[in-house]
This record gives sequence, structure tokens and C-alpha cells, in this order.
Amino acid sequence: MTSLPSANWSYPTAVRFGAGRIKELPTVVKAAGMTRPLLVTDPVLARMPMVADAVAALNAVGLPTAVFSDVKPNPVDSNIEAGVAAYKAGGHDGVIAFGGGSGLDAGKVIAFMSGQTRPMWDFEDIGDWWTRADPAGIAPIVAVPTTAGTGSEVGRAGVVTNEATHTKKIIFHPKMLPAYVICDPELTAGMPRTITVGTGMDALAHCLEAYSSPFYHPMSEGIAVEGVRLVLENLPKVAADGSDLLARGHMMSAAAMGAVSFQKGLGAIHSLSHPVGALYDTHHGMTNAVFMPYVLTFNRPAIEAKIDRLAGFVGISGGFDGFLNHILALREDLGVPHTLGGLGVDAARRELIAEMAVVDPTAGGNPVELTKDAALDIFDRALAGTV
Repeated sequence: MTSLPSANWSYPTAVRFGAGRIKELPTVVKAAGMTRPLLVTDPVLARMPMVADAVAALNAVGLPTAVFSDVKPNPVDSNIEAGVAAYKAGGHDGVIAFGGGSGLDAGKVIAFMSGQTRPMWDFEDIGDWWTRADPAGIAPIVAVPTTAGTGSEVGRAGVVTNEATHTKKIIFHPKMLPAYVICDPELTAGMPRTITVGTGMDALAHCLEAYSSPFYHPMSEGIAVEGVRLVLENLPKVAADGSDLLARGHMMSAAAMGAVSFQKGLGAIHSLSHPVGALYDTHHGMTNAVFMPYVLTFNRPAIEAKIDRLAGFVGISGGFDGFLNHILALREDLGVPHTLGGLGVDAARRELIAEMAVVDPTAGGNPVELTKDAALDIFDRALAGTV
């Protein structure tokens, strides 16, 4: 008789979901115990009315709020250092992480590092390194996503690029989970189409890799399956009509579901995308989208039966081949490049990318062992367009 696996499970926080719920931001900021929040976002959003409106609403109820926006699309360690300095200089007592993956991740890590004395890299998501942190030094966090992709609003980690080594690192602590989340699809309605597509494909990659991971987490696996369905049905709709709030809402749900489900694990899509993004500064979700069919094909021996079941659930005929062809057609329809060359990536650093991919924390969740030779093969196929 096979013994039942042992596993540790964690599920997310309080989420206020629905159109117009950004109006509740002052309420949740107060509930999180903040009196002088720092709103962390990216430079583009910082100039948009939604940020100015949020700051005005907070100021109006006696919550003086400053904005920090020195955050790159792929946040780097100097962004975090500058954010912590701004946090301390302003006498802040909490962080509102506002935006897409960059603003959310940076905001969460700034809140985490605001009261730590050790270097940030001491808290990389390796073993029990998170226990090195002083929990009392972690500021409260409220998250407001403005894209539907990363799902970082319901996550306990942030991805930061080490500028010295050009490697993406995951900084983790359970208390990095935001105390409150506001998911308002109206905030996503103005996203450019390319960002809508890239972030949506990121959500799909999260769900698909979590579902494919061999680790035992049936709750996350079930959430991943429904997340895949929501993306496949709604991403084409929001790409065609950005004002479709119903589809936008479903995509926000799918993004959060992807982040919840990848507690089960990620895989080679992410472990290859991370070094490519760090070295070429490509959009993370779009990079995932390019690698997706090549990794699916590589993993086929281990996941064919699972993808057959998934295809049936989402209404795609033809089992694994039908699902793969659907992904290829979806990418083409959405304007996702078929090869890495479409992202400006060449073969100059293929060896380095493969070496970085196999030691990336996400590689361990791939259903087929990701060796350096395997990573090179997937990279070369993605460069040549050979699925």
C-alpha cells in the first residue's frame, strides 16, 4: 500500500474583489494598522490618475501618503535599497504595493527589509533562510494589483534581480503576505494590449506549471485547472476589448489562482525565463509565453496523461496534441513571438542561461529533470522555433 505524502500547505489572505472596490483602500489601510503609508509603484503608474486618486483619498482621511516609484520592470536590489531609505526617511509604518508584478514585488520586499539588519540576499528562498529574519521588523502590506498576471498580491515572496550577478532571486517570508488585497478589475481596463497579453500568459504559465509539477498538493492542483480554463476563455476577450470588465475580472481571479497554485511548484518555463529576463531585461510573462510550447514538448513523457485530462476539462479535443496546438494558436492570435529572437534574445549567452536555469529555485518543480543539456536543448528549440 502506497503511503500518503506529507506536505505543508498555506492559503492566501483577505481579498476584496470587484469593480469599484479601490474606494475601500483607506478602510483596509487603517485596518492593517497603518497611519503613514508609503505607496510603492512603477514610474509609469506613478504618473497615472489612479495613483493620484488613491493618494488623495488616503490624505483626505488623515493618512498622509508618499509615493516611491524608482522601480524597474524587473526590480533590482538598488531599487529595494532606495525604497527602504525612502521608507525610513519618511517615517512610514506600512506599504501599499500598487501595480503589476514589479510594483507588488518591490513593495513587499521593501516592507520586509524595512526592519531587517542582515543583507537582503540572506533571505533568499533557500531552505529555512527565511527564519533569519526578524518578524517584528516586517511592515504591514496592502496590495493593489493593476495587472492580471503575476498574482503577487496573494504571495509570500518577491523576485529581485541581483545587479552584480544578473540573477533573479526569490526573497521569501510568510509575513510578506499582504494583510489585505483589493482586486478591482477597473484598474486593469487601461492596460496596453501587449501588457494584457504578457501578464495573462504569465498567469497561464503559473497555472500550467503548477498543474504539471509532480509535488503533492491536490488543492493547488484543482485551483490550477480552473485557472487554466479562465485564462483560455478570457485572455482572448480582454486582448480584443480591454473594456470588458467581466473578462478582466476573470483574469484577475486567474492571476491570483496561479499564485496560489504554484505553491505546488513551477518548472522549466520559469527557470529558463528568469535568466533570460535578468540578462536581456525581457518582459517576464511574454518570455514565459515564448518558452511554453517548447517546455510542454520536453515534459511530454511525464505529463501527457495529465494534459489529456486538462484538455478534456477546458473543452479542447485531441488530448496533449490538441492542447499544444491550442497554445500555439493562442500565442499566434495574441501576437506572442514564436521564437526568442522576437524578444531580442540571441545565442550569445546560451551556456550561461542554461547554467543559471538548472540552479534556479523553480527548476526543482519540473516534472522531468532539467539538466544543463536539457536546458540548452529547450533554449535552442525556442531560438529556432522548433517545437
